[in-house]
Amino acid sequence: MAGIQELIRVEDDNTLSFGNHLMDEKKKIMDFEVDGHIYKVKTYNEITKLEKDGRLLYESVPGTTVHNFSLNEKDINFKVEGKEDAQITLELEAEQEYKIYIEQVQVGKMKSNLAGKISFSVDFANGIQSVRIKKS
Repeated sequence: MAGIQELIRVEDDNTLSFGNHLMDEKKKIMDFEVDGHIYKVKTYNEITKLEKDGRLLYESVPGTTVHNFSLNEKDINFKVEGKEDAQITLELEAEQEYKIYIEQVQVGKMKSNLAGKISFSVDFANGIQSVRIKKS
């Protein structure tokens, strides 16, 4: 897999793919509408950021490419790739506990802060990583 050339797109299964960790210059797409929600993506090799309705949803440092991102009340699922290990921040519900799975292995349990943010690291030594965040 590689960076998303369109920077953001809806896949056939109604998931979102976004970001391009291979770009040297920052690019952004604003006002990308899906099911009545407005998404904005900024991406390049140093950062990838996705906002939904003006609120942070996903951020990685350095930049990543995200495939098949899906979100519901109980969990978030996506595949992520990058050149270097990345710190990922998600903004979810405030003061809730979440279990973090990478490649189907629980790597931690975390309580979101007052802003609803959780952060974790992903190692790309083995290539693309499958991530699941499950509300406890």
